[in-house]
This record gives sequence, C-alpha cells and structure tokens, in this order.
Amino acid sequence: MLEKYKLSNFGLIRVATCSPEVRVADVSHNLEKVKEFTLKLAKENCSVILFPELYLSGHSCGDLFYQKLLLDKCNSALIELKNFTMQFGSKLTIIIGLPIANRGKLFNCAAIISNGIISGIVTKSYLCNTGEYYEERWFSSDKDKEANFVSIDGERIPFGADLIFNLSQIEVKFGVEICEDLWAVVPPSSYLAVRGAEIIFNLSASIEYLSKAGYRRELVKTQSARLFAAYIYCSSGASESTTDFVYSGHSIIAENGKILKESKRLHLDSDYQVADIDFELLKNHRQKNNTFGIAKSVVDFREIELDFSDVKVEEVLRYIRKHPFVPINNLQFNENCSEIFNLQKIALAKRLQHINCKNVVIGLSGGLDSTLALLVAYNTFKLLDLDVKGITCIQMPGFGTTDRTKNNAIHLGDLLGVTTREISIKEAVTLHFKDIGHKENQYDVTFENAQARERTQILMDVANQLNGIVIGTGDMSELALGWCTYNADQMSMYNVNAGVPKTLVKYLIEWYATSELNIDVQVILKDVCATPISPELLPLDKNGNLLQITEDSIGPYELHDFFLYNMIRNNYSPKKIFLFAKTVFTNIEHKFILDCFEIFYRRFFSSQFKRSAMPDGVKVGSISLSPRGDWRMPSDASANIWIKEVNEMVEYFEKQ
Repeated sequence: MLEKYKLSNFGLIRVATCSPEVRVADVSHNLEKVKEFTLKLAKENCSVILFPELYLSGHSCGDLFYQKLLLDKCNSALIELKNFTMQFGSKLTIIIGLPIANRGKLFNCAAIISNGIISGIVTKSYLCNTGEYYEERWFSSDKDKEANFVSIDGERIPFGADLIFNLSQIEVKFGVEICEDLWAVVPPSSYLAVRGAEIIFNLSASIEYLSKAGYRRELVKTQSARLFAAYIYCSSGASESTTDFVYSGHSIIAENGKILKESKRLHLDSDYQVADIDFELLKNHRQKNNTFGIAKSVVDFREIELDFSDVKVEEVLRYIRKHPFVPINNLQFNENCSEIFNLQKIALAKRLQHINCKNVVIGLSGGLDSTLALLVAYNTFKLLDLDVKGITCIQMPGFGTTDRTKNNAIHLGDLLGVTTREISIKEAVTLHFKDIGHKENQYDVTFENAQARERTQILMDVANQLNGIVIGTGDMSELALGWCTYNADQMSMYNVNAGVPKTLVKYLIEWYATSELNIDVQVILKDVCATPISPELLPLDKNGNLLQITEDSIGPYELHDFFLYNMIRNNYSPKKIFLFAKTVFTNIEHKFILDCFEIFYRRFFSSQFKRSAMPDGVKVGSISLSPRGDWRMPSDASANIWIKEVNEMVEYFEKQ
C-alpha cells in the first residue's frame, strides 16, 4: 500500500534538472550526453527532465548559428532523441534546448519530447540584447514568428510560446519559458500559471558574475511564490565557452517560494538535481487564494495532451520538515523567535492600552505554557513602562502538583519581580466534591476538571479584585486536541499563546533563556523546558512522582503538530500525511504513528466546540484555529471519512 507506491497517487511528480558537460558546436557529443543522463535519471524514476538552453548546439556558438550544417545536425539530433524516448513510453518527458529555423527565421527553442513524439516546440519570447548578449543578431522572438507549426521529420509540430502541456492522467499542467523570459517585466510564466500551469520549466544559459547568483535565486524563488507554482530552472555549465565570460551551471528547483534543490555553481563536471514536486499542495494553495482565482490571462494558449504513466518508488525525494512550526537554521531560528515573541507582546500591549488596564493575572504552574505567557506579559509591561508588580502570578497547588513545578513557578515570579501568590485549591475542591456527591478517590474526568475550573474561578475573581484581566496560557496544540477543560483553562480574557503550537513553545522559552542575563532565571527556564508535560491533576505516587504525563496518554506533541500543520495548512489527506510522517519519523513504528493519528482526528473533530468559544488571541504563524480568523468549522462535523482512511492503513500494516 505504502511500501512501494506511485508518486502521483499522493499528488507528487518527480522532476530533474540536468546540466551535462557541453562541447560548443559538437552536436553529436551533446546528444550522447543527453542520452546518458536520460537513462541515468530514468532509473531514478524521474518523470520530467529539463536540460539547458540551446544545449544541443551549445549556447555560446555566436555566428556559428548561421551555419546550415550546425542547424541540420541539431535537427537530426532532435529526431534521434525523439526515437530514443520510445523506450520509456509515457513514463518520461524531456525538455531540451536547440536552435530551430522556421519560415526563414531562426528561433531559440525548447523541444518537449516523450514516447517517441515531439509534442511541441516552445519559442523564446524575450531576447536579451544588452551588455554581453547579442541574441537579436541571430534569433527572432516568438512575437516575430510567421507560423504556429513547424515541420520536423515530416510531422507538423505545434510551435510557439503559447503552449501548455497537460498530463491529463494526473491533472497536472506545465509550461515552458526560456532564460530571459523570466527576467522580463511580465514573464510568460505569469500567464501560463493563470491558465493552469502548476509547473514552469525554464531552460537557461545565464552567465555568472559577482552577486548575480543571489539575484537569480531570489528571482526564481519569488516567481514560484507569486504563481503558487513549482519553478524548475536549469542553466548551462562552465564547459560552455569562456571567451569573455563564465557560465556557472546554476540550477534551482523551487516550489511556492521555497528552494527544494539547488546545484553547486562554477564546476566543470556534469550536474543534476532531482526533487518531488507537490502539485497537490500547489493546487490547494491556488484554490484558497482569491487573487489567483480572479486573475485573467491576456494570452490564448493551445493545450497539448501528453500521455503520462507513473512508476512505483520507495521513497520521497523532497525535504519534509519534521517540526514544521519550528525555524530550521540558527539565523532563522533567532529571527523567527524574536518576531513571534514581539507579535505576542505587541498584541497584548494593544489590548491593555485599549482597556486602560495596568493589572493582569496569570495562573503560573511551572509548566511550558504559563512560563511563556509570563515572559510575554513581563516584556509587555516593560514596553508600556508599567510596574511589573501589576503582573500577579498565582500558583494553585492541587492533588497532583509536584515540588518541581511549584518551586519553579514561585522562584521565577520572584526573580522577575512580579507579584506572586499561592492559593491551594485542595480544600475548595474537596468541599465541591462533597457538594456534588463525588467521591474524593474517584479519579475520573470530574475529578480532573473540577480542579481546572476551580483554578479558573480563582483567576477570574482575583482579576476582578485588581481591576485586571486573566491572561490565557493554553497553546494551539491543546486547542487542536481539545486538551483543555471547557470553561476552565480553555477560557481567559486574552490568550497570548493561542497561535503558538506546543513544539514551538519550548523553543521560544529556550531562545529567551539564551538572551536572559540573570543566570538564575536561565536555570529555571531550562528546567521548565526539561519538565515532563502534565496537567498535574491526578495524585502523585508514594514517592511524589507524576502518574499523569500528557504524551503518554495522547502521544508525542511533535507528531500531533506534524499532523496539524499538514492537515490545516496543506490540506493533505491522512494517507499523504502518514507517508510524510513515516518518512521523517523513522524512529517511530508505523503502528504507533497511526494510533496517534486516529487520536488526533477524533479529538480534533470532537473538540471544535471548545475552539468555537475560544477567547481573543493573537495569530503568530501561518495557521490559526480561531473561529473568527483562519478556521471555520461546524462543531458537529463528522470525522468518519478521515478515521476510516487511517483505519485502512492500520489494517494494512496488521496484515504484514
């Protein structure tokens, strides 16, 4: 089912850029290189292979482009290449650059070939004729063409820049533009995308000089983001002529603003890059973006059907983020954590200013979430030049409170100089059990939730006493799973953590600790991060140890956050999320992942009523579960079709 699978069944297609060694004007050599690497990349199950601009002839031929012999050799090579592709059937398409004459004019072209058929010839729209480039000396633009077809090997081939290629079996379309087309004010790819092309291929021969690579990289990345598309860019390498300049072989595979693969530059060897494009993700983003929906193309395109059949593979060739909410590298980590923290801080500052509030109340447990909320509140008061004594942190020990969390909460509050109070809930909850006729040793949901609601009552009433507000501490992962008590820790007057998933909370506290000058504060923050996650509602064992650890009950938060991101942000099916999960969580058994997956779906759907009544809180990332913001879902929606797909996978692995 998933051990060996067709990529297209999961909304993926494998593409490659290939920049082989080129010999200028040696068409036979270049043709053999195309064959060599096509065979190699076919074994890697690539569906589309992109070669550089004018590769069959070499880009730097200069006035040799006038030579009929060179053009005839390129034409013969194209026919030979067409016949060569028959062995791959409809499993492989190649896109190759060459010069083609038509109606007395010479064009810089890209040939699209598969299964022994030249499906189309795309012509370059924008010729570069500035600086070191003299393309107009040899070539005509697509705008100057006299015919929409060209005759090759006795066949009438669609000819022009107005071609879109449709892999109808998987409902994926791609378009082609050539080098300078991307650098134009309005690239042809913009129109191609509006007319449905999810993937853009660019054959290029960009020369290299100081700082150009960075600009080129940003151009490709930005265009892929603007178009909600994959942008595959392949450039000629350093084996081109170096009479006056160097070609670097810079190739890039980008998808919706992210670089999936990028080649090394300035090397003499052949190079190729392979990646799996997530066309399902691109379609999802386009469907959700109304600006894409209303965009119109001023160009009429001819759509060409290509046969396509996928081969079975054993692994995904794309980077999958194991912790999608957490910044990747150190530089990005520091910048993102700082920005997230500032978003929380500014959001709270605005709310306090709006209601002219100088007092806040926080239930400080010594756990991750309440610690982050305190740090946000503390820095917000500093920003507003308010006395931090206006922050009242209440530690409310109950039947399951450990000395570790209690002491961390009290000491952290004291070190920061905020107001700290300790109010035990044991006596009040015991009396409440008596009032409602609940046995004190009956450790059920009533036993747990009564404590959570007692704590919230204390926080609300103290806030009234102080003419302040209660700061909510629950994070987005808890909201997703409903791991909060309705009208207890689910409720507050403003929640600074509502947009922060659990996996990120820990990193934010660790980041804050690195900039904290007070060593004692650092020590406490690090210990908070090392403390097992627990609501601490069940009594401790005889040695004072926890009997209740959250991740033992529902599974690791890193799994649930992975599920959450890919379900909400990417709209993936359970089968696709599981494929990605088993790819990155290699240390976790498939059965355990699926068990946690079922828990996720059951809890996510059954807990919508808690999110529908959630208090105001700030969005800090690309996902929010606020019913007033990103996520609108009826509380009685059924999870059946999602759970059924998870159970089908469970049954499959039980039979293995």
